[in-house]
Amino acid sequence: MSIRIFKDSKTLGAAAAHLGAEKIRQAIAGKGYANIIVATGASQFEMMSNLVKSPGIDWGKVTLFHLDEYVGLPETHPASFRKYIKERFIAQLPCALKAFYLVNGEGDAAKNAVELGKIIKQHPIDVAFIGIGENGHIAFNDPPADFETEEPYIVVKLDTACRKQQLGEGWFPTVNDVPERAISMSVRHILKSNAIINTVPDVRKATAVKGTVEGALGPQCPATVLRFHADCTTFLDEGSASLLSPITKEFCRA
Repeated sequence: MSIRIFKDSKTLGAAAAHLGAEKIRQAIAGKGYANIIVATGASQFEMMSNLVKSPGIDWGKVTLFHLDEYVGLPETHPASFRKYIKERFIAQLPCALKAFYLVNGEGDAAKNAVELGKIIKQHPIDVAFIGIGENGHIAFNDPPADFETEEPYIVVKLDTACRKQQLGEGWFPTVNDVPERAISMSVRHILKSNAIINTVPDVRKATAVKGTVEGALGPQCPATVLRFHADCTTFLDEGSASLLSPITKEFCRA
C-alpha cells in the first residue's frame, strides 16, 4: 500500500479520481473492457464527482459493482446505497454502463448475497474504489472482521461504532433507525481487485487511519489488510492524516 497526503478533501478527491480513471483506461485498452467496484458514503463525494467527469473513459465498456447495502432498507430510503450509486454515479455518466449489479438487501439477504457472489466471480475486478470507516472497517466488515471467508458477499452484523458513523453523517434520524445488518463484500474479495483506490478524507477518520497505517495487523482493524495489496493507493487529507507519525507524513505528502 502506498500513501499520499493532500491539503484537503477537494484535492484528495481529484487525485484519487485521476489515478482511478487511468487504471480504468488501462484495463479497457488492454482487454476491451473494465470491471470496477465503487464505494458509497460522504467520504466518496469529491472522488466520485471527479471520476464521472474523467475524460477518455468509454463507460459503455465498464461493468460496475458496489460494496454493500443495508438489510431490509428499501431503495427509496435516503440512506440506500443503491439509491446513492444510481443518483451520484450512474445518472452522472455521459453514457450508459455496459452493465451494473447492485446489492439488494431486501427479501432473502443471504440468498441475494450468494446470487450476487456468483455474478462477481465471473467479473474479476480491475479497479476497486473504497474507503475506511471510523472503526477501521472496509466495506461493512466491522471489527473483528472475517479474514477467512472466500465468499464474495456475506451478511454481517454492524457494530455500534459503525451505526453511529452512519447517524453522524446524517443518513438516519436516530441510531436506532440504522439497520443492524448489511450485505457486504468480503475482505478477501476486495483484496482480489487488481488495483485499489482508497479514498479517506476528514479528521473523523484519523484514528482509523493511524491504526491502518501504523497499528497492529489483524481483524480488529480490518483496513490493515490493505498493507498487503500490491497496488493499493490510500489518499488522505491533512485531517485524516493528522495522527500519523511525523516521518510517515513527511514521506507521504503529495
